[in-house]
Amino acid sequence: MKTIKKINPAAPKKTDIKKSAAEKSAPVKFCDSKTTVAELKSVMKNFVNEREWEKYHDPKNLSMSIAIEAAELMELFQWIKNEEAMAVTKDSPLYMEACDEISDIILYCLSLANVLKIDLASAISNKVVKNVKKYPKDICRGDYKKPHKTAPAVD
Repeated sequence: MKTIKKINPAAPKKTDIKKSAAEKSAPVKFCDSKTTVAELKSVMKNFVNEREWEKYHDPKNLSMSIAIEAAELMELFQWIKNEEAMAVTKDSPLYMEACDEISDIILYCLSLANVLKIDLASAISNKVVKNVKKYPKDICRGDYKKPHKTAPAVD
């Protein structure tokens, strides 16, 4: 006896499903060499707007979400040896999980930057300048410790 599949005429057909603004505006594939920070921030802003999540995306919630996602990334590597972690390849499940967690962290960072109206490229540039001063290469090369602050001369 054959089973007859009933078709729901009210169900949308694949051709009737419209893409969201984020899906339309986002390139099919991003790549680091061609995608700007502004494009990524825009994609995240559209994603949040289309779901009307703005009321949840405040600095407290977003910063907590960043910490939670960072903990999930740490959990992936928690009980494996450093050699195993360094041997992860693009083919491994751990690589894909790490990609997902890193993406979650960055997406929340982009959303927080949108909320606080932070120009990320400028903020990163400013932070690099501070780090260059804080960790001079002549003193810090090959040493992970923070350089000691020199005590002011006493007369």
